[in-house]
Parts: sequence; structure tokens; C-alpha cells
Amino acid sequence: MPSYKRLVPGDHAPWFRARTSSTPDFAFDAVAGRYLVLCFFMTADACGQNAINVAFAERSFFDDAIASFFGVSIDPADEANGRAIDRVPGWRFFWDFDGQISKLYGALPGDAEPDKGTVQLRRMWVVLDPTLRVLRVIPFAVDGSDGQELVSYLKCLPPPSRFAGFEIPPPVLVLPNVFEAEFCEKLVDLYETHGSQETGYMRDVGATTVHQLDPGYKRRRDHIIDDQAVVRQIQARFVRKVVPQLLKAYQYKATKMERYLVGCYRAEDGGHFVAHRDNTTKATAHRRFAASVNLNSDFDGGEICFPEFGPRSFKPPPGGAVVFSCSLLHSVSRVTRNCRYAFLPFLYDDEAAKIRDANKNFVADAAHNVNDA
Repeated sequence: MPSYKRLVPGDHAPWFRARTSSTPDFAFDAVAGRYLVLCFFMTADACGQNAINVAFAERSFFDDAIASFFGVSIDPADEANGRAIDRVPGWRFFWDFDGQISKLYGALPGDAEPDKGTVQLRRMWVVLDPTLRVLRVIPFAVDGSDGQELVSYLKCLPPPSRFAGFEIPPPVLVLPNVFEAEFCEKLVDLYETHGSQETGYMRDVGATTVHQLDPGYKRRRDHIIDDQAVVRQIQARFVRKVVPQLLKAYQYKATKMERYLVGCYRAEDGGHFVAHRDNTTKATAHRRFAASVNLNSDFDGGEICFPEFGPRSFKPPPGGAVVFSCSLLHSVSRVTRNCRYAFLPFLYDDEAAKIRDANKNFVADAAHNVNDA
């Protein structure tokens, strides 16, 4: 008997990366923050096409703000013959020709090999909440009534920001007075005096983590602090003012800090950083908490948002920090006036350091700027 994974409401939805028509390596976890509907139609025969048409008809729902639709096909003919075409924003299709996504969600048996012959399908809809937890699984019905069941369910859902029935604050720490005003000014002066360079983000390419630049994804200039006296001053403030709060709130004792840098999001560059997580590559898997310490306040935009928990954004005063788990999806909105300066380190502990050491051979040297905190 074939064995299928069976998801139930409240389950964590499996994350994956897969190819769509427009994106060769689409990170599914990065689209949290809205309702997501996965449709395992599997092949665009009459039954599958009917399901696709049901989704295409819901123009007011699938807009990438309230919700997004993702169809999943295991049939190469769907792509080759144009039977399932993205309509962005709102509708996209994953090409799951090896069946890996379908196995994760239980549309295929765990031992199925769809590219080697006939397999038994469990066609279905899976509805996820904005934090990527399962809300409902609706199997396809012989008479096609599953489509109407889905639509009726979707129309009863509250706005994404109130998916739990009320707004849920993100699980973050907001800590004023980590740096005093004079120290903020000192760090900004280091940036302005010693220069900066455009920085990108880390991505695994094959077995190696590489640094990539994409101004549509991230636009920021950074100054790496190499003055060891300043580094020690930063460490002392974090040990005194941040580490105890992490221990109190999360029972986590940070012992190491990565990256001593001042970053600047400039309005003239359209400075921003799209929604991302900070620990998804070999170079970054050891990171446990991120801190964002604002060094000035005379700017508009540039606020930190945690999309899984709604649109609320955070702009701490100069010297104030937002501290959060590196696993949380977060973004920095576009700066529209002046510049936002910030000190942007990562915190971890001795156990996480073992992960860093185990992965260092897979990582370009530029990916690591690590000292003890």
C-alpha cells in the first residue's frame, strides 16, 4: 500500500525551493505574510484545468497581498504546451517533475517516482495561514465540488493581519538605550569618514555559499568596523544591555557576535531589503538572533517589518535595537528621505559556533566577520 504524508490543521507547512516559469529557484518560505493556496492538480487534464480555472476566477482574493495561488504540476507537458501559465501578481505554478513537493504535502506517496511511470495521486488544495501553518486540506471531489468548497472557505477568512482572530505581535525584543547618543554619532562618523561599499546577500549555489548583488532584492552600503577599540566598546554594550534581555525573554545566552558593521540605506539609492530570513544558507546556518540598532532618526521609510505577523513596522529611536530570531521573515522598507544608519550584527553561542566551523569549507571567506561578544 502506498504511504502518503497527511497534513492536518495546525501543522507546519513544509518549506521548499522549486522552479516556476519566471524564477528558477523560488523560495516558498519567503512569501509568508499572506494566505497561500497550494493546488496539487498534478496534471492539467480536464480535472486539473477545472481547478486552475476556479483559482483564476478569484481575482479579488489572489492579489499577492491577501493571498497567492501556487499550482503544482508533475507533468512536463503542462509546461511544454503552455497549459499552466503564471499570472503575476497572484497566480504561479511550480514544476514538480520529480515529485518532491508533492511528496512533502502528501499528494504523492513517499516512494513515488513520477518520471518513471504511473503513480497514484491525491489531488487536493492546501490552504496555509500567513505564518505557513496548515489551515485546511480539501481533497478533489469527483463532481468538482471541491472548488466551491474552497471558494466558500476563502471568503470566510479574516484579513491576513487578523488571521488568528486578532492581531498577533511579532515575537521580537525592542530595547531602547543600547547605544547612547554620542556613541551613535561616533559610529555614523566612522561610516562617513572611512567610506563604504555596496553589499548583497548570501545564497547557496550548489554546495557553496556565495555573495550576490541584486539591487532589486537589497540596496545598502556598509562600512566594516576594523577599529578594535570600537569593537570592544560595542561588545561591552551588548554584553551589558542585550545579552541579559535575550536570556530573560528566550532563555538563550549569546556568547558570540558576527559582523561589526554600520549599514546605510539611502533614499538616493532606493535603499531597502525585501522579505528574507537570515539563516538559510551554509554560511548563515549558525546565526541565532539578529539585532538592528538605529543610529539616527532623521529619515523616512527604512522600517523593519515582520510580514508573517502583519504590516506593523518598527523604527526604534537612535540607540534603540530591535532583536529577533534569524528564522523570522523580515524586510526593510524603502527609504524615501535622507539615510538610515544602523549597526547590524548577528548573535549566536558556542554550540552554534560548531555549525559555523563545520560549514566553513563550503563558504567564501568574505562571508565571515566573526568575533566573540
